Amino acid sequence: MKFTTFALSLSLLIAQGAMSQESKPTSMSEAAVNRVRPEIMPLSDVHRGQRGVAYTVFEGTQPEPMGVEVLGVLKNFNGPKSDVVLVRLHGPKVEFSGVVAGMSGSPVYIDGKLVGALAFRIGQMSKEPIAGVTPIEEMLEINELDRTMPAAASKRALPSTQQQDEAQPASATRTSVGADAGDPLAGIAQEMQPIEAPLVFNGFSEDTLRLFGPQFKQAGVMPVMGVGGSSDPNEHTSDRLEPGSSVSAIMVQGDMSIAGTCTVTYMDDSHLLACGHPLMQFGRVEMPMTKADVVATLPSPLNAFKIINTTEQVGSFVQDRHTGIMGKFGMKPEMIPVTLSIHGGAHPKEFHYEVLNNAKLTPVAMMATVYQALQGLNEYGDEITYRVNGDINVAGFNPVRLQNMFAPSDAVQSSMLIAQSVGERFSKLFENELAEPQVDGVKLDIDLVPERKSARLETARTDVTEARPGQEITVEAVIRPYRGDPIVRQIPIKIPTSTPKGTLRILVSDGDTLDRGRKIAESQQRAKADLATTIAQLNSEHLNHDIYVSLLESNPQAMVEDKVMPALPVSVMNVMDGMRGTQDMYVSGESEVDETSTPVDFVVTGSRVLTVQVK
Repeated sequence: MKFTTFALSLSLLIAQGAMSQESKPTSMSEAAVNRVRPEIMPLSDVHRGQRGVAYTVFEGTQPEPMGVEVLGVLKNFNGPKSDVVLVRLHGPKVEFSGVVAGMSGSPVYIDGKLVGALAFRIGQMSKEPIAGVTPIEEMLEINELDRTMPAAASKRALPSTQQQDEAQPASATRTSVGADAGDPLAGIAQEMQPIEAPLVFNGFSEDTLRLFGPQFKQAGVMPVMGVGGSSDPNEHTSDRLEPGSSVSAIMVQGDMSIAGTCTVTYMDDSHLLACGHPLMQFGRVEMPMTKADVVATLPSPLNAFKIINTTEQVGSFVQDRHTGIMGKFGMKPEMIPVTLSIHGGAHPKEFHYEVLNNAKLTPVAMMATVYQALQGLNEYGDEITYRVNGDINVAGFNPVRLQNMFAPSDAVQSSMLIAQSVGERFSKLFENELAEPQVDGVKLDIDLVPERKSARLETARTDVTEARPGQEITVEAVIRPYRGDPIVRQIPIKIPTSTPKGTLRILVSDGDTLDRGRKIAESQQRAKADLATTIAQLNSEHLNHDIYVSLLESNPQAMVEDKVMPALPVSVMNVMDGMRGTQDMYVSGESEVDETSTPVDFVVTGSRVLTVQVK
């Protein structure tokens, strides 16, 4: 009964404070429309015992007030010369829900002056809503934002000191604790961690997140699973964006989406600041910035978070830094449009979405989305094979081709093999040290075959044991399909007229065997390869559904960038030998003097080496 009376009294006090706030000549929403900047409270003026108010959205789009009590300042908590203000939050909603994921960035005011953003909480099992505040002075240091401070306080409708006191529970004491070594709360600093931005994966299965979660973490994204969805970013909404509003950073949008959500801390005519800590600390970024609608706030001692729907796009996030993220209003981010066309099922399916252009995150985002698109098909099964034909378009360069078959094995699903192949190409593009690729788009046509189309090379032989230069011989290869009868392929190949007398080695193999040595050479040269060379190397990879016959001589072969120089004379090799230390050249002991292939409708694995005596 006492608790009910206390909660009701507290609700009335907060409601009275909100009514008093609305009676001011300029409301928070009106100020947000005019984007009048608040006066800043320097960290040097913050001390324990002060009372204030913070704003966040618990449901819908309207920020609601929470009482704030300053407990002290944690020196160098967030790094050298990067302090954090320790506060206790008050109010029926926050005391019930605790400090939840999505609350980071909530602006904190004392005496109408902006102190900073809620950014840290104590673990996940804390019984008290104690939080850490990133000072606004440090957030204003983020690049591109006007760092000048207003000379006078704006006439913003912020609660007065009396209203802030009314937001405190009647039983709240005014004694608070600092952060000195003898303080019983000094150990809190060791328990505090950034308030997570709920990362909503819309259209993804649990299996996809389990498989790619570690790679997202490695790329800097903590996959804190929220619940929510997304609406058309081009659809205008009447919701006003203001300090305390929820805002989302989009990493993938379209038929699948990935969005991280936090709270707006500060706004001016062209920018906003949010979060109070990094999303991924990527530095310069381009991510769509959208409004967000909080469907509900889910309290949980293990993982409390806001359930979010992203809505209208209002600009682009351009900086992801140590003390927060910065967005620019009206800016259109450069995303990578992706089209996946899938055929072979009951009905053709087409997926359209966009992925952010970022060296760390784009490869794993591409992998996860391609994998999910295939896994989500009704036609999907463990024995499915895919034929893939597509391009990655890079501005100013030839497209990166992707043309292969992908059949499952007992260890790896075919959908995962496609995802890895796409991710590998993006990784190599973004790893280039000489140029930053501008990827204009990705288009993949995928044909689905409802069986395991794999085969191993079982045997190989030649029709002769001796031959002369210029003579055509036939290589016969036998492949064994998965659970099928043997298939024989005869491949004619001509011995070059320049072939010296002696033993000629003939390699009958799959494409991966031929690419293995080349990939070693490319990895050694990658630091000095330009983007055109990198793309040429990717496009020179062999198909995995062909059988290859290669003639090998015992003369050394050199590879410089994407150019192969076979059968080099000893004199030339002596001149070029000094280049090895520069990693401009890769040398192998044998030269591939000729190569031919024949297509088979199977993913082939295996190799055989034959010999012929050249007379």
